[in-house]
Amino acid sequence: MAGAQSPAYVGTLYEGFGGNMGLIDDEIAPRRILILAAHPAPRRSVAGKALRAAAREVEGVTFADLYAEYPRGDIHADTEQARAAAHDVIIFLHPFYWYSTPAILKDWQDIVLEHGWAFGSTGKALTGKIFFSALTAGNPEESYADDGYNRFTVRQMLTPLEQTADYCGMVYLPPFAFFRAGHAGEDNRLNEHVAEWKGLLAALRDHTLDIEGARPLPLLNGQLTSLTGEG
Repeated sequence: MAGAQSPAYVGTLYEGFGGNMGLIDDEIAPRRILILAAHPAPRRSVAGKALRAAAREVEGVTFADLYAEYPRGDIHADTEQARAAAHDVIIFLHPFYWYSTPAILKDWQDIVLEHGWAFGSTGKALTGKIFFSALTAGNPEESYADDGYNRFTVRQMLTPLEQTADYCGMVYLPPFAFFRAGHAGEDNRLNEHVAEWKGLLAALRDHTLDIEGARPLPLLNGQLTSLTGEG
């Protein structure tokens, strides 16, 4: 748990569709975090490998490698629904392939997010859970802008994920992105990013991250100090 000086950000009740989703974890019990990792060739990704290893070190995190668990792509809906329902935070960890996720994460959404479970009048299994994407991108951060050669921000490109989360009553947070991932070994950026990643997971677990303050941001990167009130 965080130190006594860290504020605790406890959720408010869910209010319904239309951008009013709020947390439902009104208790201070540590949040349970599920990371759904997807990389077709994880050994080739220095940054991805470091983020995976770091996540496994954080207490309270359940780590699932979807390509390892489903090498034939036969995702089991009941198993995944039970796993998602048992956690308070769901994170997609993946490379930013063609401005989106690897295919298996789209399959996961198509198979797991069923009517009557994830959405619809009786589909409330994900209501109030926190969701965001942690990704590695090959291009520099400045390229993801309206005046950059990628033309849109990373958050804008992930709008389908944001809308899916909204439709399922989840609390969407901006992406946590590591840029120029192919050059991770050239400087100390990766070590700093991994440290922030572990801090972010711990802050989510311990309720010390200002969720409402995080929601409108373009990225979670570089915001840990201000969002935990430790600045």
